[in-house]
Amino acid sequence: MPHLKCCPTRFPLFVVESIGVTVAGEKKKFLGKKGEVRFSKGLEGIVACESTKSCVDGDKGVLIYHGLKIEEVCKKSNFEEVCYLFIYDRWPRKNEFNMWKRHLAQYREIPAQVYEFIKETAKYNVHPMALLRTAVSLLGLYDEEADDDSLEAQERKAARIISRMSTVVAALGRIRNGKEPVLPSKELGHAANFFYIYHGREPDRFEEEVFDDLLILHADHECSASTFTTIVIGSSLSDIYSSVTGAIGSLKGPLHGGANERVMMMLDEIGEASRVESYITDAIAKKRKIMGFGHRVYKTYDPRVAVLKKHALEASKRAGMKKWLNIAEMIQKVMVKKLGHKGVFGNVDLYSGIVMASLGIDTAMFTPIFAVGRICGWAAHYLEQLSDIRIFRPRFVYTGPLKEHYVPINKR
Repeated sequence: MPHLKCCPTRFPLFVVESIGVTVAGEKKKFLGKKGEVRFSKGLEGIVACESTKSCVDGDKGVLIYHGLKIEEVCKKSNFEEVCYLFIYDRWPRKNEFNMWKRHLAQYREIPAQVYEFIKETAKYNVHPMALLRTAVSLLGLYDEEADDDSLEAQERKAARIISRMSTVVAALGRIRNGKEPVLPSKELGHAANFFYIYHGREPDRFEEEVFDDLLILHADHECSASTFTTIVIGSSLSDIYSSVTGAIGSLKGPLHGGANERVMMMLDEIGEASRVESYITDAIAKKRKIMGFGHRVYKTYDPRVAVLKKHALEASKRAGMKKWLNIAEMIQKVMVKKLGHKGVFGNVDLYSGIVMASLGIDTAMFTPIFAVGRICGWAAHYLEQLSDIRIFRPRFVYTGPLKEHYVPINKR
């Protein structure tokens, strides 16, 4: 393979021989013709680092949080407790949990300047994820400990950003609907407080349970694109606000967090369960991506689907939105029949949108609410990697020209 050898001239000329480095006994090549050097596109299957937070077994359809299957976590725990688990790597004792909840509650209020930014910017029909990205960056400006890298300060910042992310998103959703923001309550749980700010009323027991499970299911998912973004930025010893701002930018994409919005758009486009088969057949023939299906890791059912589908049954019934659930179930049936043999099954996005819509949440707010849950994992992974930091520095395979000469601009 080619290598650029420098000739001893004032303006170095380069002779192509080979560029590469030996890693674990294997020669890695960084220069070649397009398609010549093999690499893992999207870093699929590449191990980036060690973690104690969550693990996905894609072949068996299992997601565990620190040793517990996600189904058991949703059944027996709550979002605040899961956040404590991820931050401290153990379940809290009762007194620790009570103190942790008080910390989260006391950090809920956000600076007046952030409210003003949301109010002013929301007038221009900006996507909520773009607003959230900048609002979280603003939070960093008003955190006096933003650049304090002591462990104690880092843990406090993690608690603040987990708590305030919820307030920002709920306020954003309310302001977008032309309503004045509602100040957070220190008496309600995390899920109930979000619901209270967003809707201006406290949720009933069912609504709180469903929203709490929604946050738990989105709290972490191993090395997703947004989580990887978090630790890449953090690997340069940048602050947690910068890392989370980057993560939000990653989550905004339709191939990541934005997929749940696209699912609802697809359901609306199909309109009736009777049209599902023809819609899916046409989409497959034209090689269009069916949102809510397929996953980079899962090759069978996403375990989060079962939890959400159970909630979707009751929530859509209560909201009079059973039509959307019927369409989603028919899509799943047709997709499994047509592509199940290829390992393409429903993922968390298939039902999460239906659940949120049934709770009275606007479609544009689905991805920001994803962030309200995932901030737990982002913060935890950011802290975890600080203990063994090494800046990420992968390589590209260069496939460009090798022996070009500069041509003056007036001769091009």
